Order: sequence, then structure tokens, then C-alpha cells
Amino acid sequence: MNTTCDLTNKQCKPCEGGVPPLTQAEIDTFMQELVGWKQSGIVISKVFDFKNYYPTMAFVNAVAWVSHREDHHPDMTVEYNKCTVAYTTHAIKGLSENDFICAAKVDALLKV
Repeated sequence: MNTTCDLTNKQCKPCEGGVPPLTQAEIDTFMQELVGWKQSGIVISKVFDFKNYYPTMAFVNAVAWVSHREDHHPDMTVEYNKCTVAYTTHAIKGLSENDFICAAKVDALLKV
């Protein structure tokens, strides 16, 4: 079953706490649908490499647009020719489906 397409078609749900974070088994299932993302504790992240500064900044702005539309915002580390995108759901101190929805949508930006 390929849920990546399903993830890109989903919308993030508001999360203000009160729900449990995903279990490791659920995280493992979602991680199978993402290419190049790594889990470190309660964070998933991926490094995106670019030729130079301009495409890096275009990518950062595109991620900002996705984040605004989904109302779910990553931490980003921006360098001259790369950007690290990291997701976690702070309100639940863990990972939620929102993190994986946004990760899939960020990956889809580079397939346009």
C-alpha cells in the first residue's frame, strides 16, 4: 500500500494537545512512505541539497507556503546550498500524522 499519495491529499488537523503522540509502530509505518527522512527521537528530518543559494531560498519559500496552508510549521536550517527540514508536534511532545503529511507535501514540491 502506497500512502505517500494519500498523505499529500490529506490536510493537517489542528492539534492543541490532549491526544497521544504516534506510537513507534505507527511512526515506523509512516517512515516507510517517506524517502530520505530520518527519525531522531520525536523529530523527523531531511536534508535537501541544491546547486546554489537561489534554488535553496526558492525551496524555503515553498516550504513556508505549504506550512502556512497546513498551519503546521517545521524547523528549518538554511545554508547556501542546502536546507534541513525538521518536523515534530510540539503540542503533544511527539510525532503526529500532521508531521508526515507535511513531510510528504515538502517532498512533492520537488516533483513539480
